[in-house]
Amino acid sequence: MIMFIKYLLFVLLAGFMISAAVYSYTYRRSADPLIKGLKRSVMNVLLGGMLVTLSLISMFLFRGSTLNVVIEAAFLLLGMFNIFSGLRSYSYYSRMRGSK
Repeated sequence: MIMFIKYLLFVLLAGFMISAAVYSYTYRRSADPLIKGLKRSVMNVLLGGMLVTLSLISMFLFRGSTLNVVIEAAFLLLGMFNIFSGLRSYSYYSRMRGSK
């Protein structure tokens, strides 16, 4: 069961990385500021998911050291903040786009 969770987290990490790269590319190619904001907020959510997944992978692979726990907690908190701020930005830009 633990191996399945590790492989699932690795697949999620790869998916988040590829999706973030695609959104980063499309964000830089778009000219409309509202579309850029929407793409940047989705990219922020994906990068936050990547950080959370990376911290969970680290929790499953490495055990024990205090420094490791502190780094895992920092990645987890930073990832959760990125997800929160990305969702907040996405709602802001969607309302701006809807009122336009």
